[in-house]
Amino acid sequence: MRLVAEGVCWGVGGRRIVDRVDLTCEPGTVTGLLGPNGSGKTSLLQVLAGLRRPTQGTVRVDHDDSGAEHDLHAWRPRERARRIGVLEQHATTGLDLTVREVVELGRIPHRGPWPGQTGEGAGAIDRAMRIGRVEELADRQWQTLSGGERQRTQLARALAQEPDLLVLDEPTNHLDLGHQLDFLRTVRGLGMTTIAALHDLDLAAAYCDRLVVMAEGRVVAHGGVDEVLNAELVERVYGVVAQVDRHRDTGRLQVVWHR
Repeated sequence: MRLVAEGVCWGVGGRRIVDRVDLTCEPGTVTGLLGPNGSGKTSLLQVLAGLRRPTQGTVRVDHDDSGAEHDLHAWRPRERARRIGVLEQHATTGLDLTVREVVELGRIPHRGPWPGQTGEGAGAIDRAMRIGRVEELADRQWQTLSGGERQRTQLARALAQEPDLLVLDEPTNHLDLGHQLDFLRTVRGLGMTTIAALHDLDLAAAYCDRLVVMAEGRVVAHGGVDEVLNAELVERVYGVVAQVDRHRDTGRLQVVWHR
């Protein structure tokens, strides 16, 4: 799926939180959405996922072989839920569910109105659990899972939807380094159009094809990782003096902060 946002604005109470954002996510690429707290990343992701309607501008998607673009917000909620998988920042549930039951929730948009259809999609559920590597957790209760296990379960739930686009809101924020790397490797390996809000600049450099940087609701930089990530941007956006160099072994950009 190709996603294009043009002139997107959104706000509340007279305050514009997302301000004239333009961006493009090409099919099969991972786009990192960067910026300090309060820059509008989560609000923008909610608009891109169809959870909020922009007050101005459009979000268009090209999701078939015809090349025709469609207004994402003209889709019915069920259609959006089939096409777009969303991982929220603080996904949780008070219900007493097993891991498999959580993953099965991803099939709800595909089910018909008849109770007998609830067993459909078992193959998609099994595949999603295998990709998310939560097969061995199938019978575990959600409340007993670690942070990394919960994120992998939520990824499997989103994949069970069989979406064309993944929207991830700080998916590694509460994970240790090992689980962060594991999660992003899995996402990267999907080959699915993905946009993810990330805080860690080194992880963004390692796993993203393109970066979109926000500040005060606006896009202040966008492009390939090498084009965007530099010391001047880090200081301007984050107020941190840093050095951006290539790692001598991996060749990836890395950020070393000074103050």
